[in-house]
Amino acid sequence: MKKATALSILIAIVVLAVAVIAGAQQPTKIPRIGYLAAASLSANAARTEAFRQGLRELGYVEGKNIFIEWRYGEGKRDRMPAFAAELVRLKVDVIVTGGSGSTLAAKESTSTIPIVMAQDNDPVGSGVVASLARPGGNITGLSTLAPEISGKQLELLKEIVPRLIHAAVIGTSTNPGNTQRLKEIELAAGAFNVQLKYLDVLGSKDIETAFQAASKGHADALLVLGGAVLNSHRTQVIQLAVKSRLPVIYGRRDYVEDGGLVSYGVSFTDLDRRAATYVDKILKGRKPADLPVEQPTKFEFIINLKAAKQIGLTIPPNVLARADRVIR
Repeated sequence: MKKATALSILIAIVVLAVAVIAGAQQPTKIPRIGYLAAASLSANAARTEAFRQGLRELGYVEGKNIFIEWRYGEGKRDRMPAFAAELVRLKVDVIVTGGSGSTLAAKESTSTIPIVMAQDNDPVGSGVVASLARPGGNITGLSTLAPEISGKQLELLKEIVPRLIHAAVIGTSTNPGNTQRLKEIELAAGAFNVQLKYLDVLGSKDIETAFQAASKGHADALLVLGGAVLNSHRTQVIQLAVKSRLPVIYGRRDYVEDGGLVSYGVSFTDLDRRAATYVDKILKGRKPADLPVEQPTKFEFIINLKAAKQIGLTIPPNVLARADRVIR
């Protein structure tokens, strides 16, 4: 009897030990992130690297302790719903969105998977979140909501081109936040006695048409509002600006780094780097509803003197002195 009892105890100990060892050897689940952007991979290269950098700073190494599913629309916003649905089927732990169009697509696809906006023009106005302080639901992140930037861009154009009377504005009317930005430009135009002409770009075929219309309308300068279509075809935009000999101001630094004249706006790379902190908090158990949406804190003013020389433009010294970076 004692031998049987001892044997039973021994068997129980062995079974328990095997279970403990098996549990210890069970691989830890590696979180999977979905990154959804309407622009092309090349257009988002700097932002993608900034997001990766943000993750690295928090101890994440892609392919080792975190996986990322990258989905780019190549400038075609209509691809976003299918890509968002695909990420949901993959059961990713968090979806990071690169812009307002991808955020809306992700929102339509899931109400349970946390969504982190790397940037969104107007998340409250578009109904993505209830408020910046208390977003509610499954979405949080960063907003580029600083519509006064557009007015500042026109002010800078006026300083760079003192004779500015007619200005063309190129943008995509379906982009959330576009209307508010136009209102700010119109207010600034009234203050500077500048006449505006808005040119809508809904697809890549509209880009050259818009520049032709700007030239025919005798525009003295041009302001690019950006958006997935224009950002994905920025090389074409820059080339047309040179061909038209038009001073152009952009909202993103990559236009100027690729040969554009001037940019003033939010640092998108800073926003993507900061988006990684939201991913980290959510993976550690925080709920998106409890994480306030943050606004931009870093802005950039960049001038390309090579581009100025191409169109025969001299940048005033007082404007050059205020630039965060001058490309010579």
